[in-house]
Amino acid sequence: MSRLNLDDFGNVIERPDAGVRRDAEERRERLIARPGSLGRLDELAEWLAAAQGTVPVAPIEQPRVILFAGDHGVAGLGVSARPAGTARQLVRAVLDGESAVAVLARRYGVPVRVVDMAVDCDPGELPEDVARYRVRRGSGRIDVEDALTLDEAEKAFRAGMAIADEEADSGTDIVVLGDLSVGGTTAAGALIAALCGTDASVVTGRGGASIDDLAWMRKCAAIRDALRRARPVLGDQLELLATTGGADLAAITGFLLQCAVRRTPVILDGVVSAACALVAQRVAFRAPDWWLAGQSSGEPAQAKALDRMALNPLLDHGVTVGEGTGALLALPLVQAAAALIAELPERTSPEPHRELEEEFPAEPESAESAEPSDRSERA
Repeated sequence: MSRLNLDDFGNVIERPDAGVRRDAEERRERLIARPGSLGRLDELAEWLAAAQGTVPVAPIEQPRVILFAGDHGVAGLGVSARPAGTARQLVRAVLDGESAVAVLARRYGVPVRVVDMAVDCDPGELPEDVARYRVRRGSGRIDVEDALTLDEAEKAFRAGMAIADEEADSGTDIVVLGDLSVGGTTAAGALIAALCGTDASVVTGRGGASIDDLAWMRKCAAIRDALRRARPVLGDQLELLATTGGADLAAITGFLLQCAVRRTPVILDGVVSAACALVAQRVAFRAPDWWLAGQSSGEPAQAKALDRMALNPLLDHGVTVGEGTGALLALPLVQAAAALIAELPERTSPEPHRELEEEFPAEPESAESAEPSDRSERA
């Protein structure tokens, strides 16, 4: 397989339409709701209009939750609250409608797509449409070995691109992105530490306070060892994903970049999607303009990555369950922004306070009118 030329993404990815955004801002000034009264919803609607290239913004009619699944060998060190090799259970819970994201998606009427990239089970244990892009069974233990070969990393990256094309071609107008991984936050922490030039202890979280002090120390040590292996390959993002990422992370990175190419907005979930977004930003600096940060997961690595990309989370509710749940909770906020800006009527006359100002203009204060107060002060 020939190596991808990642520089091509930097050449073809453009920012959302700035002219359309200005038109959306001007239209917002004419709406019956006072400018600024909708808070951040104004900003969301203008961003969405620019991404769609249309004013007024079109309603979000075909959202989709996409979850990339994989097991990571580093989980065998006891760095995760879940036993190593149990991503299959996460996948089955989503497919059976028994996970948090499945319940919310059912409530919101949003379809969910699960993509097995490196789940540690026999591929026959999962539906064919879930496992058809699988690259390998589990990813390598990143503290002592590469997660993937370069060929595997490219295959996973191309799979992510193909899935982005499939979603764009099917009419998906916004993606809620998440992961179903065991050990994935450790790989994500290593990637973010490498790209931000920081120490392992700064990015090592507790997975939503679900690991104890000993597990945190093991996780920190694993990230530190992986970080030493990552630094020599920082100049090659595909090699970085092969060394310190995993098949699911490589696929998410390719997916994010191709979504930007296809002008498909994406809502990021937690630290794993943030790490992949940071890698993608290194490939194409305009790409983050197509993404929203759905929520703050409380993971220090996620906060570091989002700060580097200047992405401000929409929600901070302490949701740490993962699986795209936090990003899905942010979807109704984006839909509300689109609906309000599209459906609120424009004013037919100036705002009432402006009419009063025109009818009774304020008179400049004269010296005589100021005199009584001067007298009282002297008195």
